[in-house]
Amino acid sequence: MDELEIDAVAEVELDDPVLVEGLPGVGHVGKLAADHVLEECEAESTLVRRVYSREFPPQVTVEDGVADLTCAEVHAVENATPDGRDLLVLIGDHQAQSNAGHYVLADAFLDVAAEFGASEVYALGGIPTGELIDEYAVLGAVSDESMIDPLEEVGVEFREDEPAGGIVGVSGLLLGLGDRRGFQVSCLMGETSGYLVDPKSARAVLEVLEELLGLELDYGSLDDRADEMEDVIGKIQEMEQQRSMDVPSDDDLRYIG
Repeated sequence: MDELEIDAVAEVELDDPVLVEGLPGVGHVGKLAADHVLEECEAESTLVRRVYSREFPPQVTVEDGVADLTCAEVHAVENATPDGRDLLVLIGDHQAQSNAGHYVLADAFLDVAAEFGASEVYALGGIPTGELIDEYAVLGAVSDESMIDPLEEVGVEFREDEPAGGIVGVSGLLLGLGDRRGFQVSCLMGETSGYLVDPKSARAVLEVLEELLGLELDYGSLDDRADEMEDVIGKIQEMEQQRSMDVPSDDDLRYIG
């Protein structure tokens, strides 16, 4: 296999499509969000491209005993917005394993977007806070300053020097490489602890995307996953409280003899 192979699964004619990227990252926020868009738009979606690369981990996925080589997928969703715009939704279970591989894959994803006539990109992801949170803000980064105001109008925050250290992986490169290739790119990052898969953060990001594109999404299945994670968090907090109670005090440590 070559370093990169793109399989044309289907051909469709799209109307001013928008590329939405959601690959695994902090809290799996972007992946959860993009997967949910496809789940909600399943009837209108078509798998159009598979992207294979030696930069993905050396493994296959197995479903009902049938193996498939790891890849990223691009799905087309027709008439996704009230004004008739279409979507290209990029999903997958992995990112590249090397710095060079991130560049190879990000360029390939932009090639696919350009092939279908897309000029606008939304990269979805998470930004870690290091602690459990109740209110989920969505932070933004854009390829051009003129794009800030429309995002702020729907509640996206732009904070000085955040995210600290910049944006790594495909989402960051879509911003950088996309700008150089003439794409308008926005990165929407939901705050998340960074410790667990975070459906609530994914919902916060999707609610912003709904406002921007006029999507209509139901969040029932995502809320169910959020409830499951709340149960997990509750159990973790109980265990931490129990451990703190089991730590011996100074009085307990006194020698008695």
